[in-house]
Amino acid sequence: MDFVEQLNQWGREKKPFVFLIDFEQKKPLAWPVVDCPEYFQFKFINANSLKQDYATHQTLANNDDNSILKRAQHSNRLMIKHPITISDYQHKFNQVTDALQKGDSFLMNLTIPTPVQNTDNFQTYFDHAKSKYVIWLKDEFISFSPETFIQIAAGTISTFPMKGTIDASLPNAKELLLNDSKELAEHATIVDLLRNDLSRVASKVRVTNFRYYEEIPTQSGKIGQVSSAIQGELPNDYASRIGSILYDLLPAGSVSGAPKKKTAELIASIEETDRGYYTGIAGYFDGMNLDSCVLIRYLGADQVYHSGGGITFQSDMASEYQEMINKVYVPVF
Repeated sequence: MDFVEQLNQWGREKKPFVFLIDFEQKKPLAWPVVDCPEYFQFKFINANSLKQDYATHQTLANNDDNSILKRAQHSNRLMIKHPITISDYQHKFNQVTDALQKGDSFLMNLTIPTPVQNTDNFQTYFDHAKSKYVIWLKDEFISFSPETFIQIAAGTISTFPMKGTIDASLPNAKELLLNDSKELAEHATIVDLLRNDLSRVASKVRVTNFRYYEEIPTQSGKIGQVSSAIQGELPNDYASRIGSILYDLLPAGSVSGAPKKKTAELIASIEETDRGYYTGIAGYFDGMNLDSCVLIRYLGADQVYHSGGGITFQSDMASEYQEMINKVYVPVF
Protein backbone atom coordinates (compact mmCIF):
# COMPACT_ATOMS: atom_id res chain seq x y z
CA MET A 1 0.00 0.00 0.00
CA ASP A 2 1.16 3.55 -0.75
CA PHE A 3 2.69 5.21 2.34
CA VAL A 4 0.30 8.17 2.32
CA GLU A 5 -2.73 5.91 1.93
CA GLN A 6 -1.45 3.70 4.76
CA LEU A 7 -1.45 6.71 7.10
CA ASN A 8 -4.89 7.72 5.81
CA GLN A 9 -6.20 4.21 6.51
CA TRP A 10 -4.83 4.22 10.04
CA GLY A 11 -6.44 7.63 10.49
CA ARG A 12 -9.82 6.29 9.32
CA GLU A 13 -9.43 3.40 11.76
CA LYS A 14 -8.40 5.82 14.57
CA LYS A 15 -5.30 3.65 14.97
CA PRO A 16 -2.43 5.37 16.86
CA PHE A 17 0.86 5.46 14.93
CA VAL A 18 4.31 7.05 14.92
CA PHE A 19 6.18 8.20 11.83
CA LEU A 20 9.38 9.58 10.28
CA ILE A 21 9.49 11.33 6.90
CA ASP A 22 12.80 12.41 5.39
CA PHE A 23 13.33 15.79 3.71
CA GLU A 24 13.33 14.30 0.20
CA GLN A 25 10.40 11.98 1.05
CA LYS A 26 12.32 8.97 -0.28
CA LYS A 27 12.39 6.72 2.81
CA PRO A 28 9.43 7.40 5.10
CA LEU A 29 8.78 5.09 8.05
CA ALA A 30 5.68 4.52 10.17
CA TRP A 31 4.44 1.96 12.67
CA PRO A 32 1.29 1.44 14.73
CA VAL A 33 2.28 2.50 18.23
CA VAL A 34 1.76 -1.02 19.57
CA ASP A 35 4.30 -2.28 17.01
CA CYS A 36 6.85 0.50 17.40
CA PRO A 37 10.30 -1.16 17.15
CA GLU A 38 12.94 -0.89 19.85
CA TYR A 39 15.33 0.85 17.44
CA PHE A 40 13.02 3.89 17.18
CA GLN A 41 12.61 5.85 20.41
CA PHE A 42 10.94 9.19 21.01
CA LYS A 43 10.08 11.61 23.79
CA PHE A 44 7.68 14.50 23.27
CA ILE A 45 7.22 17.09 25.99
CA ASN A 46 3.51 17.30 25.09
CA ALA A 47 3.10 13.55 25.67
CA ASN A 48 -0.49 12.61 26.37
CA SER A 49 -1.99 9.57 28.05
CA LEU A 50 -1.48 7.48 24.93
CA LYS A 51 2.23 8.16 25.03
CA GLN A 52 2.34 7.16 28.66
CA ASP A 53 0.52 3.90 27.89
CA TYR A 54 3.33 2.89 25.57
CA ALA A 55 6.24 4.15 27.63
CA THR A 56 7.67 0.64 27.46
CA HIS A 57 8.79 1.50 23.94
CA GLN A 58 11.15 4.10 25.40
CA THR A 59 14.32 3.88 27.41
CA LEU A 60 13.59 6.61 29.91
CA ALA A 61 15.98 8.33 32.25
CA ASN A 62 16.51 6.88 35.73
CA ASN A 63 15.96 9.16 38.68
CA ASP A 64 18.51 7.59 40.99
CA ASP A 65 21.49 9.34 42.54
CA ASN A 66 23.89 8.05 39.90
CA SER A 67 21.90 9.61 37.04
CA ILE A 68 21.74 12.92 38.92
CA LEU A 69 25.51 12.80 39.37
CA LYS A 70 25.96 12.09 35.66
CA ARG A 71 23.83 15.08 34.72
CA ALA A 72 25.94 17.29 36.94
CA GLN A 73 29.12 15.98 35.33
CA HIS A 74 27.74 16.62 31.82
CA SER A 75 27.46 20.33 32.51
CA ASN A 76 31.24 20.68 32.26
CA ARG A 77 31.72 18.56 29.16
CA LEU A 78 31.51 20.13 25.72
CA MET A 79 31.14 18.67 22.25
CA ILE A 80 34.25 19.30 20.17
CA LYS A 81 33.30 20.83 16.81
CA HIS A 82 35.23 20.74 13.53
CA PRO A 83 33.34 23.21 11.30
CA ILE A 84 34.20 23.86 7.67
CA THR A 85 36.44 26.86 7.04
CA ILE A 86 34.85 30.23 6.61
CA SER A 87 36.16 30.35 3.03
CA ASP A 88 34.44 27.04 2.21
CA TYR A 89 31.26 28.34 3.81
CA GLN A 90 31.51 31.55 1.80
CA HIS A 91 31.58 29.54 -1.43
CA LYS A 92 28.18 28.01 -0.64
CA PHE A 93 26.87 31.28 0.78
CA ASN A 94 27.77 33.00 -2.51
CA GLN A 95 25.87 30.35 -4.45
CA VAL A 96 22.80 31.11 -2.35
CA THR A 97 23.12 34.88 -2.77
CA ASP A 98 23.56 34.44 -6.55
CA ALA A 99 20.24 32.57 -6.63
CA LEU A 100 18.62 35.30 -4.53
CA GLN A 101 19.92 38.03 -6.84
CA LYS A 102 18.53 36.18 -9.88
CA GLY A 103 15.13 36.02 -8.21
CA ASP A 104 15.10 32.20 -8.12
CA SER A 105 14.46 32.40 -4.36
CA PHE A 106 13.99 35.14 -1.80
CA LEU A 107 14.74 33.02 1.27
CA MET A 108 16.81 29.85 1.34
CA ASN A 109 17.81 27.66 4.28
CA LEU A 110 21.47 26.67 3.84
CA THR A 111 22.68 23.75 5.98
CA ILE A 112 26.19 22.49 6.60
CA PRO A 113 27.59 19.22 8.08
CA THR A 114 30.01 19.60 11.00
CA PRO A 115 32.11 16.61 12.17
CA VAL A 116 32.14 16.42 15.98
CA GLN A 117 33.73 14.48 18.81
CA ASN A 118 31.17 13.41 21.41
CA THR A 119 31.65 12.99 25.12
CA ASP A 120 28.75 10.55 25.56
CA ASN A 121 26.88 7.81 23.72
CA PHE A 122 23.45 8.27 22.15
CA GLN A 123 21.68 6.34 24.93
CA THR A 124 22.96 8.87 27.47
CA TYR A 125 21.93 11.72 25.20
CA PHE A 126 18.44 10.27 24.79
CA ASP A 127 18.01 9.69 28.51
CA HIS A 128 19.10 13.14 29.64
CA ALA A 129 18.54 15.61 26.79
CA LYS A 130 16.43 18.58 27.78
CA SER A 131 14.48 19.32 24.62
CA LYS A 132 10.87 19.66 23.52
CA TYR A 133 11.31 16.65 21.22
CA VAL A 134 13.95 13.90 21.30
CA ILE A 135 13.91 11.44 18.40
CA TRP A 136 16.37 8.55 18.14
CA LEU A 137 16.54 6.18 15.17
CA LYS A 138 19.33 3.83 16.17
CA ASP A 139 22.26 3.53 13.76
CA GLU A 140 20.94 6.62 11.95
CA PHE A 141 20.59 9.78 14.06
CA ILE A 142 19.39 11.50 17.20
CA SER A 143 17.56 14.83 17.07
CA PHE A 144 16.99 17.30 19.92
CA SER A 145 14.39 19.42 18.19
CA PRO A 146 12.92 22.56 19.77
CA GLU A 147 10.64 23.13 16.76
CA THR A 148 7.09 21.88 16.25
CA PHE A 149 6.05 21.04 12.68
CA ILE A 150 2.29 20.81 13.17
CA GLN A 151 -0.04 19.96 16.02
CA ILE A 152 -3.68 18.91 15.65
CA ALA A 153 -6.04 19.05 18.62
CA ALA A 154 -9.85 18.88 18.45
CA GLY A 155 -9.79 19.71 14.75
CA THR A 156 -7.54 22.77 15.10
CA ILE A 157 -4.22 22.60 13.25
CA SER A 158 -1.34 24.74 14.50
CA THR A 159 2.21 25.41 13.41
CA PHE A 160 4.97 27.41 15.09
CA PRO A 161 7.65 28.53 12.60
CA MET A 162 10.98 29.30 14.24
CA LYS A 163 13.17 31.89 12.52
CA GLY A 164 15.75 34.12 14.16
CA THR A 165 18.41 33.23 16.72
CA ILE A 166 20.90 35.13 18.86
CA ASP A 167 23.42 34.57 21.62
CA ALA A 168 21.14 35.20 24.60
CA SER A 169 24.06 36.32 26.77
CA LEU A 170 24.43 39.52 24.73
CA PRO A 171 23.16 42.67 26.45
CA ASN A 172 19.55 43.31 25.41
CA ALA A 173 19.58 40.14 23.29
CA LYS A 174 15.79 39.99 23.02
CA GLU A 175 15.51 43.60 21.84
CA LEU A 176 18.41 43.19 19.41
CA LEU A 177 16.80 40.18 17.80
CA LEU A 178 13.25 41.53 17.66
CA ASN A 179 14.44 44.87 16.22
CA ASP A 180 16.77 43.36 13.60
CA SER A 181 15.34 44.26 10.17
CA LYS A 182 16.91 41.24 8.45
CA GLU A 183 15.49 38.85 11.03
CA LEU A 184 12.07 40.54 10.84
CA ALA A 185 11.96 40.21 7.05
CA GLU A 186 13.06 36.57 7.17
CA HIS A 187 10.56 35.68 9.86
CA ALA A 188 7.68 37.46 8.12
CA THR A 189 8.47 35.58 4.90
CA ILE A 190 8.28 32.20 6.65
CA VAL A 191 5.10 33.12 8.50
CA ASP A 192 3.48 34.11 5.21
CA LEU A 193 4.69 30.88 3.57
CA LEU A 194 3.33 28.67 6.36
CA ARG A 195 0.06 30.58 6.56
CA ASN A 196 -0.39 29.83 2.86
CA ASP A 197 0.63 26.18 3.45
CA LEU A 198 -2.01 25.72 6.16
CA SER A 199 -4.60 27.29 3.87
CA ARG A 200 -4.16 24.28 1.57
CA VAL A 201 -5.59 21.94 4.21
CA ALA A 202 -7.53 24.18 6.61
CA SER A 203 -9.94 27.12 6.76
CA LYS A 204 -9.97 30.26 8.93
CA VAL A 205 -6.16 30.32 8.98
CA ARG A 206 -4.79 33.10 11.16
CA VAL A 207 -1.62 34.21 12.95
CA THR A 208 -2.39 34.06 16.66
CA ASN A 209 0.99 35.16 18.03
CA PHE A 210 3.56 36.97 15.87
CA ARG A 211 7.26 36.82 16.85
CA TYR A 212 7.49 35.71 20.46
CA TYR A 213 10.92 35.26 22.07
CA GLU A 214 12.19 32.19 23.93
CA GLU A 215 15.55 31.02 25.26
CA ILE A 216 17.01 27.52 24.90
CA PRO A 217 19.92 26.39 27.12
CA THR A 218 22.98 24.75 25.57
CA GLN A 219 26.32 23.63 27.02
CA SER A 220 27.83 26.92 25.81
CA GLY A 221 25.08 29.18 27.11
CA LYS A 222 21.56 30.14 26.09
CA ILE A 223 20.36 30.72 22.53
CA GLY A 224 17.55 33.20 22.04
CA GLN A 225 15.03 32.41 19.30
CA VAL A 226 11.87 33.86 17.79
CA SER A 227 8.76 31.91 16.77
CA SER A 228 5.19 32.64 15.70
CA ALA A 229 1.93 30.72 16.10
CA ILE A 230 -0.47 30.06 13.21
CA GLN A 231 -3.79 28.17 13.44
CA GLY A 232 -6.55 26.91 11.17
CA GLU A 233 -9.65 24.72 11.30
CA LEU A 234 -9.67 21.27 9.66
CA PRO A 235 -12.74 19.60 8.11
CA ASN A 236 -14.57 17.01 10.22
CA ASP A 237 -13.08 14.08 8.29
CA TYR A 238 -9.46 15.18 8.74
CA ALA A 239 -8.40 11.95 10.51
CA SER A 240 -9.15 9.96 7.36
CA ARG A 241 -6.79 12.28 5.43
CA ILE A 242 -4.04 12.58 8.00
CA GLY A 243 -1.32 11.26 5.68
CA SER A 244 -2.42 13.54 2.84
CA ILE A 245 -2.42 16.55 5.18
CA LEU A 246 1.16 15.84 6.26
CA TYR A 247 2.38 15.46 2.69
CA ASP A 248 0.56 18.57 1.50
CA LEU A 249 2.65 20.57 3.98
CA LEU A 250 6.06 19.07 3.16
CA PRO A 251 8.86 19.98 3.14
CA ALA A 252 8.74 22.17 6.24
CA GLY A 253 8.90 25.78 5.13
CA SER A 254 11.16 26.95 7.96
CA VAL A 255 13.98 24.64 6.81
CA SER A 256 13.54 25.02 3.06
CA GLY A 257 12.56 28.52 1.94
CA ALA A 258 10.38 30.45 -0.45
CA PRO A 259 9.13 29.81 -3.02
CA LYS A 260 9.27 26.30 -1.61
CA LYS A 261 9.49 24.05 -4.69
CA LYS A 262 12.17 26.03 -6.53
CA THR A 263 14.13 26.67 -3.34
CA ALA A 264 14.17 22.94 -2.50
CA GLU A 265 15.65 22.29 -5.96
CA LEU A 266 18.34 24.90 -5.34
CA ILE A 267 19.11 23.40 -1.92
CA ALA A 268 19.77 20.01 -3.53
CA SER A 269 22.10 21.63 -6.06
CA ILE A 270 24.06 23.78 -3.60
CA GLU A 271 24.28 21.31 -0.70
CA GLU A 272 25.15 18.52 -3.20
CA THR A 273 23.77 15.68 -1.09
CA ASP A 274 20.43 14.50 0.22
CA ARG A 275 19.60 15.73 3.70
CA GLY A 276 17.86 12.46 4.50
CA TYR A 277 16.00 12.57 7.82
CA TYR A 278 17.70 15.85 8.74
CA THR A 279 15.08 18.63 8.39
CA GLY A 280 12.44 15.98 7.77
CA ILE A 281 9.67 15.44 10.32
CA ALA A 282 8.70 12.97 13.05
CA GLY A 283 5.55 12.64 15.07
CA TYR A 284 2.75 10.58 16.54
CA PHE A 285 -1.01 10.39 16.02
CA ASP A 286 -3.25 9.14 18.83
CA GLY A 287 -6.31 8.46 16.68
CA MET A 288 -7.57 12.05 16.73
CA ASN A 289 -4.75 14.36 17.74
CA LEU A 290 -1.26 14.73 16.29
CA ASP A 291 2.04 16.19 17.45
CA SER A 292 5.11 16.45 15.23
CA CYS A 293 8.49 18.14 15.02
CA VAL A 294 11.03 19.29 12.46
CA LEU A 295 14.18 17.17 12.72
CA ILE A 296 16.75 19.84 13.52
CA ARG A 297 19.53 19.93 16.18
CA TYR A 298 20.53 16.70 14.48
CA LEU A 299 23.50 14.43 15.20
CA GLY A 300 24.13 11.54 12.82
CA ALA A 301 25.44 8.13 13.84
CA ASP A 302 28.50 8.98 11.71
CA GLN A 303 29.40 11.70 14.26
CA VAL A 304 28.40 14.51 11.91
CA TYR A 305 26.13 17.25 13.21
CA HIS A 306 23.92 19.18 10.79
CA SER A 307 22.90 22.81 11.22
CA GLY A 308 22.17 25.93 9.23
CA GLY A 309 20.01 28.98 8.85
CA GLY A 310 17.91 31.09 6.52
CA ILE A 311 19.71 33.31 4.01
CA THR A 312 18.19 36.48 2.52
CA PHE A 313 19.72 39.31 0.50
CA GLN A 314 20.26 41.13 3.82
CA SER A 315 22.28 38.30 5.40
CA ASP A 316 25.82 38.85 6.63
CA MET A 317 28.07 35.92 5.70
CA ALA A 318 30.19 35.95 8.87
CA SER A 319 27.11 36.12 11.10
CA GLU A 320 25.45 33.22 9.28
CA TYR A 321 28.64 31.16 9.58
CA GLN A 322 28.76 31.73 13.34
CA GLU A 323 25.04 30.94 13.70
CA MET A 324 25.60 27.63 11.93
CA ILE A 325 28.35 26.77 14.45
CA ASN A 326 26.33 27.97 17.47
CA LYS A 327 23.52 25.57 16.58
CA VAL A 328 25.86 22.58 16.96
CA TYR A 329 25.10 21.40 20.50
CA VAL A 330 23.52 18.65 22.55
CA PRO A 331 21.14 19.87 25.30
CA VAL A 332 22.61 17.74 28.09
CA PHE A 333 23.90 19.67 31.10
